Amino acid sequence: MYAVVKTGGKQYRVEENQILQVELLGDIGESVSLTPLMLVDGSTVLAKPSELEKVNVNAEIVNSGKSKKINGFTYKNKSNQRRRWGHRQNYNEIRITSISRN
Repeated sequence: MYAVVKTGGKQYRVEENQILQVELLGDIGESVSLTPLMLVDGSTVLAKPSELEKVNVNAEIVNSGKSKKINGFTYKNKSNQRRRWGHRQNYNEIRITSISRN
């Protein structure tokens, strides 16, 4: 059984006990509930909003950190305009604890 969930403006295919990196959701040790978009259980596929009201996808935040640094540089020709910038995105590492259908 697996589900497709939405968090942080992105969609992820998840299974139980899977660990994945998502945008910040909370503090380490907290439980979070993710929004399911689809559930596949063998040959059964649930994708309608009325069917998904009964589906729960729960996860636990196990770690947090920063991703790899992105370096950028902008410049305009002949006008001596230059700018260097960098960015490191914060993330949470979550473990999917349960995917259940009531």
